[in-house]
Order: sequence, then C-alpha cells, then structure tokens
Amino acid sequence: MGQPFHPLPAPGARPFIVEVRRGAQVESRHPVVAAIVDADGGTVAAWGDPAQMIFPRSSNKAIQALPLVESGAADAFGLSQAELALACASHGGEARHTDTVAAWLARIGRNPDDLECGAHWPYHEATARQIARDGAAPSTLHNNCSGKHAGMVSVATHLGEDIRGYVRPDHAVQRRVTAAIEDVCGVRIAPETVAIDGCSMPTMPVPLHSLAHGFARFATGHGLTPERAKAARRLAAAVAAEPFFVAGSGRFCTAVMQAGGGKFIAKTGAEGVYTAASAERGIGIALKVLDGTARAAQTALGGLLEHLGLLDAAGREMIRPLVEQPLTNWRGLDVGSIGLAPPAF
Repeated sequence: MGQPFHPLPAPGARPFIVEVRRGAQVESRHPVVAAIVDADGGTVAAWGDPAQMIFPRSSNKAIQALPLVESGAADAFGLSQAELALACASHGGEARHTDTVAAWLARIGRNPDDLECGAHWPYHEATARQIARDGAAPSTLHNNCSGKHAGMVSVATHLGEDIRGYVRPDHAVQRRVTAAIEDVCGVRIAPETVAIDGCSMPTMPVPLHSLAHGFARFATGHGLTPERAKAARRLAAAVAAEPFFVAGSGRFCTAVMQAGGGKFIAKTGAEGVYTAASAERGIGIALKVLDGTARAAQTALGGLLEHLGLLDAAGREMIRPLVEQPLTNWRGLDVGSIGLAPPAF
C-alpha cells in the first residue's frame, strides 16, 4: 500500500534537508538537525551536531507535566486521561479542548482568569471564524497552552501554594518543573540561560541529544525513580489514548500518533522542533529545523519515523499528505510540494 517516503541520507555531520519545490524547481531548503538516542544515552543515529543547544519550546510539555502527577494533584482532582493529555498539549482551541479545560478549572475551584498564559485566536480556523462571527474575542482557554497552565494551577492549588505568578522561574511550581527537566534529560540548567516562552512560562535551552535522551527515559522509565517512571508512563498512556486533546483536527501531532497506533508519542514545539519517543523500541527522537520553519518539522519527523520503521503502510498513507505536503495557491491549483530532499548518492 503506497510507496515509502524519500529515504533520509545516511547519518552524519550534515543536517538533512526538507525542500520546497515550485514546479520542477527547488525554491527553498530547510536544514534539519536530529538525534535518535536510546535510554542509556547511546546515539542510534544523528544528522548534524547532536550537541547543538536548542529551546524545546512546547515539545517537552509531557516532561513539564510530571509534577502534576507526582504531587498527587492528578489523583486529588480526579483528572481524566483527556485532561492529562491536555496538560501535555498544544491544542487547537476547538470546543472540546476549551470546554474540557473550563470544566477542569471549575472542578478545582479556579477559573480562566487564573491562567497566566494570555489569549490568542484558536489554531483551528473554523473555531476562530465562529468567534469572529459572534463578535467575540478569544480567551485564555483558547491559548494552545491552557491545558498546561491548568495543570500548573492544579499543582499549586493542591499543595496550598499561591497561584499568582506561577509562571515565574522562582515560583515553587516552576522550580519543580525545572528539576524534572534536569533529571529526565540529565542536564544542569544555568539560571542565566532561562528565557520566556510564548505562554509566559520559562523555557531553557538543552542539547539536542539530551532532549532525545530525556524522551527515551520518559518512555521507558530507565534511570528514573520508580515514582517518576510511573508518572511518565501515566502521562504517555494518556497522550497515546487521547491524541485529539494533544493537538486537534487536522493537526500533525494528533494525526501521526493515530497513524502510529500507539507505537510512539510525538509532540511539536515552536520554531521547528519535534520530539517523539517509543517505549517498545526504547528510543527518543529530537529534531530542530535550523531556520525555525514549522512546516518542515512534520516532514522531518515523518522521515525519521520511516527511517526507524515505526510506520506501517496504512499509517504512512494516513499522514502522507502532511509529510509529502502539496503546495497549492489561492485558487487551489497544485503548484509544487514540500518533502524530504532525495539523498545524494
């Protein structure tokens, strides 16, 4: 059923390339650095410099959500798998996303005004258009990070901490998150390297290899404390069971996990970042499109999953239009494509 995606070049010191073709001509090239790492920290394969420092952005939300489970907040508030998936999500702002976050907040005695993520228009175009037709404006619930923020507010609420300023690096909630990232990824985060993400939470650069290693450990529990390994398994299971709540309709995170049939989890991050992990294979994946182009990141991840044999024929066909992306103009004419550059032999 269908042909494989273009094969990646052999691993090596050079990034691989996602190219944009207009007609028969290559118009743009997006270089990608990537690392596939096992749970012991061994490099399975790498393209470009695996020591390159990158901001994971939203790609490490599952690791950031570990304190939500470890603190006891998830159990105390009876969080469902959908709610745990939302804590790890960059959702599209569809009604199922916002309604679920709103109900979660109400259940813990909080409201959308308690979220310090800011508001933006939903990624889901039909939802955004409906809000505009209604003469309304988006709320913090529509922010793609509202589930992550609800998780942080839940931790502070459960532990009796002041929720105000929970996004600050010095707040107890963020200190726990930073400690989890350091432990899982095996890094030391220098305070002077901490920056601010789009949703106002701290984000910190880590080596690409360490991010991939962290997700291998997250997926397998290898090297983690029993409590942390159990929390990671619970979050990974929620993400795998409820992929719609991780992203939404027409979004690649949701589609690729559905195509994988539970063989792996995957998560995007801003500026062309993706992570993925397979417990069955004991590996983590991290990639960064060097010019930050988001459209190239999903093509790159598709190539890496193909390289690892994590997609069967049916799964490959499910996501082919999102990996080998057609390029159309405003009249709907097919004018080119976005895909992996054929390897040079």
